Amino acid sequence: MEFETLRLSEPQEHVVVVQLHRPDRSNALNTQMGRDLVRCFEDVALDPADIRCLVLTGAGDKAFCAGGDLKERKGMTDEAWTRQHVIFERMVRAILDCPVPVIGAVNGAAYGGGCEITAACDFLYAAETARFALTEVTLGIMPGAGGTQTLARALGERRAKELILTGRPFSAAEAAGWGLVNQVVPAAGLMDAALATAAVIARNAPISVRQAKQSIHRGLQLSLRDGLAFEIEAYNRMVPTEDRHEGVLAFNEKRSPAFKGR
Repeated sequence: MEFETLRLSEPQEHVVVVQLHRPDRSNALNTQMGRDLVRCFEDVALDPADIRCLVLTGAGDKAFCAGGDLKERKGMTDEAWTRQHVIFERMVRAILDCPVPVIGAVNGAAYGGGCEITAACDFLYAAETARFALTEVTLGIMPGAGGTQTLARALGERRAKELILTGRPFSAAEAAGWGLVNQVVPAAGLMDAALATAAVIARNAPISVRQAKQSIHRGLQLSLRDGLAFEIEAYNRMVPTEDRHEGVLAFNEKRSPAFKGR
């Protein structure tokens, strides 16, 4: 896949890096980037092929994504603004609904829509220099790409209210302490850390990984009983698979399994 504002690479088998690539604009989110992210993640959802893990990061070492491109938005009519925002709404849903695990590697500032993109990932690794903020209320708007929902789920209601209602920035260390970021690493080792985890995920049975991801995500939106029922439905999908047979056979033969995603 080729995109105007994204750069895709496959540094190791079954792992694809998706890089936000507008380095001259701090990887700010414009209309084209929104469209590119929608197509990228929806294409993976429609046909993952041999992709077993995605790593989402930004170009350069200063910004993951500086948020919405306010230069593009300058002078935009209310109607045009609304049309553009529909793209961003679909974008965040495409990331959230991606069946393949998405690791965010936050290499720098993740502000506004950039912060919302990170919160849509399955989990995050961040450089020590990364900073986060949801600054929308300082611009006369509010988070509208999932931020009021994903941040509240990751950080809890009270912390999310504090950050969203003040618009104040917070550090990678604070984000880790509050539960938004899984691990903070030196900037030079960020991609190595993310790719190492991606490789571990990619070695596991892909159907199992996708079903487990879906069970966790959907189950948190249900009662415990309904979540347990959903889990069993997801579990039963794997019983007749070749990978389930291969996993048990490999364990008994004391070798690494060769999963095929079937």
